Amino acid sequence: MTEIHDLTANALVSAVRRRELSPVEIADHALARIDGPAARLGAFVTVTAEMALEQARIAEKRVLADTPEDLPPLIGVPVPVKDLDPVAGVRHTAGSAAFADRVAGADSGVVALLRAAGALLPGTTTTSEFGSTCDTDNGVAPPARSPWDPSAAAGGSSGGAAAAVAAGLAPVAHGSDGGGSIRIPAAVCGVVGLKPARGRVSAGPHRPDHFGLASAGPIARTVADAALLLDAISGPRPGDRHAVPPPPGGRTFLDHARREPGRLRVARYAASPIPGADVHPDAMAAYTAASDLLAALGHDVEDVDPPVDAAFADHFALVWAAMAVAVPVPPRDEHRLLPINRWLRERARASSIADYLDATGRLQAAARVALTRLEPYDAVLTPALAGTPVPVGHFAGDPAAAFDRMNRFTPFTALANVTGQPSISLPLHWTDRGRPVGVMLTGRPAGEADLLSLSAQIEAARPWAHRRPPEVRGSAG
Repeated sequence: MTEIHDLTANALVSAVRRRELSPVEIADHALARIDGPAARLGAFVTVTAEMALEQARIAEKRVLADTPEDLPPLIGVPVPVKDLDPVAGVRHTAGSAAFADRVAGADSGVVALLRAAGALLPGTTTTSEFGSTCDTDNGVAPPARSPWDPSAAAGGSSGGAAAAVAAGLAPVAHGSDGGGSIRIPAAVCGVVGLKPARGRVSAGPHRPDHFGLASAGPIARTVADAALLLDAISGPRPGDRHAVPPPPGGRTFLDHARREPGRLRVARYAASPIPGADVHPDAMAAYTAASDLLAALGHDVEDVDPPVDAAFADHFALVWAAMAVAVPVPPRDEHRLLPINRWLRERARASSIADYLDATGRLQAAARVALTRLEPYDAVLTPALAGTPVPVGHFAGDPAAAFDRMNRFTPFTALANVTGQPSISLPLHWTDRGRPVGVMLTGRPAGEADLLSLSAQIEAARPWAHRRPPEVRGSAG
């Protein structure tokens, strides 16, 4: 028998609109699962049961009063929020002991859009401190673990979000990605993770754009659900530095996820642009299988060289350090930060404004070269990660050495943040031990419509949503 947690977000919305399921039923079921055996996965920092139930009761009244066409697009769908975004009245730690007791006074812009779309907010999910690392060890809450192997880290920095979706605690989740932080945990946890194009999802009204590396985006079990969530949170705000056109043809992203992509030209490379980042055989097997599938679907797949060189990582590292120091921390609380963030902030403070401008200028130059080289292609295929899931605590220790390990684990993801291209991790491959390995597709600038269409075609050919972690499959509480 199909249970509520087996339903996609799109199916939940349809069931609510047909009055086959009530938002209160959905909220009760989701909260029972969040509080059940899967709680040991460390997906949530704060569970907001009362908020979700109150939202569900309000949604239920609206379902009874309105016509289905007038109901908002996420009516009754549980959508956890990554703890980097504030939710009014809820503890907002940003993964840091320095803010362990802070309570948000207002919603972020994206959270306000989720509320307006009818989403239920069951809680905030685990992140690394300030989103700075590709795990979720933060000193505030237990680290997020992969539902497929609880000894393995769920990835980061949106690790809690990916663990929640993979474990069936929510059909979709909010994440954010400044260097791979949606795609990395999606690859580890066997779910879909989409980093939208730069400017697609506004950081406003409270968060500055800075260099434009980071974007909020969806984590989901299916491509169509990722598209549904993207439709709900996308759009510009006054003062945004970057703007992109809406989906073509006056259609939604969900519409594009339901159409055929046509024959596309796809570039591929698996050589790491970071020295020493050898690609694991399982990651290569996933990449090869994805290449073969794309060719079988009628697309033209061509080998290319990596479009950036080793210097790219050095320039990116300085800008990453600057993003860490951009978080205002009272001087009295600096000692409460994790060693890697103290190290990143010290590195940023030891650099001059001229150093930062030089790094951002060189990154933009690298982006111009990369986009020119990739311009003939509709999409680019790479491994999502160079490695397979690592144990919890793998990135602990000396900060400089840990940062180097992170770079070698994630050599492919940051380029799309610098170029601003949309990029998606798809769970196309499983190892002999039953562990997921993601592959990554990157689209043209502002090209989420074609990227989602291609991803949905791949999903239809090699479905993955039926795969569930054995330890949480069917557990209702």
